[in-house]
This record gives sequence, C-alpha cells and structure tokens, in this order.
Amino acid sequence: MNKLFIKKEIEYTGNQLSPHWIYKNFNIKGDAIVAFVGRVNVQLNEMVDIEDVINNEPISSDKMINFIIETFNTNLKEAIFRQRLFISIIKEVFEDRGIVLKRKGDDLFFENKKLSVSIATISTTSTLIHTALNLVSTGTPIPVSSLKDMGIIEYDCIINEIMEKFCLEEEDIDFAKVKVRGV
Repeated sequence: MNKLFIKKEIEYTGNQLSPHWIYKNFNIKGDAIVAFVGRVNVQLNEMVDIEDVINNEPISSDKMINFIIETFNTNLKEAIFRQRLFISIIKEVFEDRGIVLKRKGDDLFFENKKLSVSIATISTTSTLIHTALNLVSTGTPIPVSSLKDMGIIEYDCIINEIMEKFCLEEEDIDFAKVKVRGV
C-alpha cells in the first residue's frame, strides 16, 4: 500500500471521498492512504452516512487530521473491517504514548468526548475510507475532544506512525494470505 502525508492544508468537504481522488491529485496509483490537515466542512448533500443525513448531523471542525484510504478489489464489508482495523491502530498509537482512548465501533473517544469521525463506503471501482481526528475542539456541532486537549501540539510524527503501522499491517496480512497451504 502506498502512503503520502500531504504537507499543505486541504479543507475536507466530502468531495475527496471519491474514486481515484488520490491518483488524480497526487499521481499515486493503486491501494493508498493519504493524510492531510485542514478545516472540515461536510454539508448534508455531500454526506455518505445516511444516518447522519436523516438526523441532520453535518460534520465540521476548525482543524482535523484527515486520512483517506482507497483500496481496489475489495467489497464493502472488507472495507468496514479495514476501517475498524485502522481505528484500532490509531487507538494503539495513542495508548503507546500513555493516552487512554475508548473505541466504540468506528469512533474514538477521549475523556468521554468524541475524538474522531469515520466512514467506509464503496464506489464503482474501489472502496473508500475517511477517518479524521480533531486537532482542536472548535467549529464542531457537538462537544468533542482533540489532540490539543491531550496536550499534543506536534502531530506530524503521529500521522506518519499511524500510516506506517497501517501499511505494515496490510503488508503482513498480504503475506499471511500466501504463506499457508490450502487444506
């Protein structure tokens, strides 16, 4: 799996959760994960989560770490498994730093406030995952927790570690598929 941490700020609007966005914008072909930081402002007409649309719950934040994962030749259930694995890796990275997070499905919480948003979906050519972590607690429709609340100001190394661990896990899973004989 290819990975890229995009250093320029990008506002996440939901448009980025589309097939080949990574390829078209960063010339990365195939399965990939990219990360970028920026404001989040997803209007209801761009929302993928139908439950959030029905409940009139748009997503916004003044600043989040955004991860987009695109994989090919997978189905939606596999994408949801991958999403849950990714969330668990994020939890592990923070807990290795002594920060206790609670995971409920595809959501992470710090001190009983939501830290993350995440969705997995399918397109005509791929599966897509968007996961974001609040860097600040402002600009959100509900009270949330953030990396700033945890005392984390420098986050580049966390972003790189999350992506590296995820890519290593993908690589290890691919190896696990080929190292066994059929019975």
